Amino acid sequence: MKIICLGDSLTWGGYGGSYVDALRRLMPEHTFINAGVGGNTVINLLRRLDDDVLAQHPDAVLVMIGGNDAISYSQPKTRSYYRQGQGIPESFVSPDDFQVGYRDLLMRLHAAYIVAWMVLEPNEYNPTTVAALREYNALAAAAARPLNIPVLDLMEVLPSGEVPARPDLDIGTILTIGAREKRGWTDYDGARDAGGYTWSFDGLHPTHAGAEQIAETIARFIREQAG
Repeated sequence: MKIICLGDSLTWGGYGGSYVDALRRLMPEHTFINAGVGGNTVINLLRRLDDDVLAQHPDAVLVMIGGNDAISYSQPKTRSYYRQGQGIPESFVSPDDFQVGYRDLLMRLHAAYIVAWMVLEPNEYNPTTVAALREYNALAAAAARPLNIPVLDLMEVLPSGEVPARPDLDIGTILTIGAREKRGWTDYDGARDAGGYTWSFDGLHPTHAGAEQIAETIARFIREQAG
């Protein structure tokens, strides 16, 4: 099968581990195309659906989005990034806009007769971001239900234990991501240990081991759905 992985930085994999690369090793019988773009929300996915997905004529699309949507809404100090860097007019994606956007995305895939699978994103940064993402994940799952689209919830799979209180995310967090990427920083395991995380190194992005765990979980999910 030709499978497009559509999402944000967790799918892109250039900042942390890449679950798409791991899937290619685990499931060589399939062709996986990485259509992840860092910082994207569901609004961004809709904007590039024609070029990045429909024009490629895939057999299936694995959609994983929601983390940035939830952050933009629950962490106001990040909103300048989403307005300027991602072109979100209101500077955040509200729960209503998220659900409507996700439903539109799934309906367009359905209309194109493309098999869709949904993966709900994980988070272990702080209680506020975890709670926000759980809300957005529930809205995504609700959008999938009428179309009988299978859903995998990584929040329920990846171990994180009790998530401690940590400072709110702000534009400095996003600038740190950019600065690290530019200088080729890769001390993911050190950051994980220093921050007290489990599968991630910053509460949001997986380490290489975390990406492997995500890929193994998704591979089982795909095998179950594809028969």
